[in-house]
Amino acid sequence: MNGLGYTLPAVASVAAVVAIELLRLRTGLFRQRHYWITMAIVFGFQVAVDGWLTKLSAPVVVYDPHQLSGLRVPFDIPVEDFLFGFTLVTATLLAWHRTPDRREGT
Repeated sequence: MNGLGYTLPAVASVAAVVAIELLRLRTGLFRQRHYWITMAIVFGFQVAVDGWLTKLSAPVVVYDPHQLSGLRVPFDIPVEDFLFGFTLVTATLLAWHRTPDRREGT
């Protein structure tokens, strides 16, 4: 297991989105309680769905074990899935915060 195929990009994506927020955008998203509540809801659903898709006893989705770190929590979910989930949701919310108001007629 070298983790370069999936782990490295997952960690890099988290570092990139956090750096973009803290160093460039500065929306204050990480200080907002509703952001963390949103992330808890997202991760709750991710555990339910991803746990079923990646369970080692009968996986629907099979990853190359040489491309992962090998860390799976909970329900056999590769930790990299949570990292990419964090990145995707956070990047979307940051883009939403930075998009100008698009009301009809303006």
